[in-house]
Amino acid sequence: MPNLVEVNYEQTGASKSTNEFGMRDMQEKAYSQRDAKYLLLKAPPASGKSRALMFIALDKLIKQGIKKVIVAVPERSIGGSFGNTDLKSHGFYANWEPNAKYNLCTTSDSKSKVETFKQFLDSDDNILICTHATLRFAFDQLNESKFNNTLIAIDEFHHVSADGENKLGEVLRNLIEKSSCHIVAMTGSYFRGDSVPVLLPEDEAKFTKVTYNYYEQLNGYEYLKSLGIGYHFYQGRYTSALDEILDTDKKTILHIPNVNSGESTKDKHREVDTIIDIIGTIESITTDGIFIVKRHKDGKLLKVADLVNDDQKERDKIITYLRNIKSVDDMDLIIALGMAKEGFDWPYCEHALTVGYRSSLTEIIQIIGRATRDSENKTTSQFTNLIAQPDAHNDEVKLSVNNMLKAITSSLLMEQVLAPSFTFKPRFDNDREPPKKGELKIKGFKKPTSKKVEDIIESDLNDLKASILQDPQMLKAMPGNIEPEVINEVLIPKIIKVKYPDLNDEEIEELRQYVVVDSVVRNAEIKTEGDKKFIRMADKFINLDELNIDLINSINPFQQAFEILSKQVTTGVLKLIQESIEATRIKMDFEEASILWPKIQEFIKTHGRQPDINSSDGKEKRMAECIIYLKEEKRKKDNK
Repeated sequence: MPNLVEVNYEQTGASKSTNEFGMRDMQEKAYSQRDAKYLLLKAPPASGKSRALMFIALDKLIKQGIKKVIVAVPERSIGGSFGNTDLKSHGFYANWEPNAKYNLCTTSDSKSKVETFKQFLDSDDNILICTHATLRFAFDQLNESKFNNTLIAIDEFHHVSADGENKLGEVLRNLIEKSSCHIVAMTGSYFRGDSVPVLLPEDEAKFTKVTYNYYEQLNGYEYLKSLGIGYHFYQGRYTSALDEILDTDKKTILHIPNVNSGESTKDKHREVDTIIDIIGTIESITTDGIFIVKRHKDGKLLKVADLVNDDQKERDKIITYLRNIKSVDDMDLIIALGMAKEGFDWPYCEHALTVGYRSSLTEIIQIIGRATRDSENKTTSQFTNLIAQPDAHNDEVKLSVNNMLKAITSSLLMEQVLAPSFTFKPRFDNDREPPKKGELKIKGFKKPTSKKVEDIIESDLNDLKASILQDPQMLKAMPGNIEPEVINEVLIPKIIKVKYPDLNDEEIEELRQYVVVDSVVRNAEIKTEGDKKFIRMADKFINLDELNIDLINSINPFQQAFEILSKQVTTGVLKLIQESIEATRIKMDFEEASILWPKIQEFIKTHGRQPDINSSDGKEKRMAECIIYLKEEKRKKDNK
């Protein structure tokens, strides 16, 4: 199946080059905001967040009067990223030199960790590294004032939440309210856990935000030229599709499904055995626990790591081996359950192959991030999602259809994150000034007039798009059975209003326009002819100089994705999808009816008849339903 998303990069090398202080592009950007009391840093995997924190923390210790730095990571294995680091030889004015005694990620005794944490606060040392859990346990035994003049750095910040059950979120709220501590929060995720916000809006508003997006990172690589995101659909067991889709010439991480998911056979060890049998036969097992597999087709020996193994001792051996990989030939295939997030990096990985729908966008981003490290062995990275096709004989057909549609919308979101972004401005009749690079001017476009809207666009646009694309009504609208204007002008503002209840109608409209324009433009093809640029919309190329908001409102941003899908699945499967959506289609309301009414009048004028409720055209059928709805509403009104 062709890729649903294909993004090309310019290999500028900018994200890997350093300035006079030894800082990469992202680190320099973060360091420029080092004076902020509360700093939120969003940056992709491998962009150098750990070192960015070191620069900021050292500046706060040496120049800003901060006495202590506490770095909290989600799991012990990540603590190694914050060990002794030489920064001076690269141009910075100090080295990162924590005392090994206060790296609490090297011991497993939680009781002694808390005691050591408390000792640190009274010691002359100024850097401590611990897990999120240790920070929570220590906080429970301390007064907030003990954290005055301290920098608290939270790595993998998306683990925090405003949920009342989330203890780390509660710790941070108390520290903000009751101490003078500074906070640096870091995350590689572009989503806040998909539903629960990381912080309450009033707390988040206190943070200075630095966002280094995926496109900046990947565009600035030396070797990586393109990223593809695609799907492969299967029937029966997923292992039956692997022979066709698993290319063992590519360095691959294969994520098998969670044992509780519908795709799982419920026997994860047998699944691993089957995967290896498909590839070849085990010749030997190294002292590091790595399988040496002789490939069926040509006898080539492949190195395979089994991270599904439940034996902790064996897993630790394998992880240790993976952490010390130095050559492209050291590993060929990693079979993992979950995200393979065990504290190792494999830059040579070319293909992330994931079985089953992943509900967490954070997880998808992290999986893709495994395959998008820059390495001289690859110019292309690939993410493939292996999804079960809906089966008419299966009682869970509705769930299968829903998962398929959600997987596709996830891809659209990933494209938003991974593709270049544009800046949009209104175009006026007398405007002769040419647009700047990355800027599009649009007739009728409303420029954001409030800081609230500007902040959402700057920092939370992907979160908003996640909310929109994951909305149950939007999923039903995606295949094009709902008028684009209804999607863009009724459904999207409804979701915005729920997510940001404090916005007024004008602000909602400004934000709606930005979301719709951004979604349509990013999913569109742009080509240049001479000194003019054209954008493909609704199967037509439109001169960018003639772009207007009414035209954009008439485009379904998801239609292209569904068209690609419809070409790849069988007619029977497509019918199942359509029937499933039809059975749960959006109920009519007055907002939708008011948008459809002028179209109904136009239809009657053009065809000399009313829309037919039995039409095979989804749009015509919807107009017919609208007439029935309006008649029923009139009847109710007349009977009052």
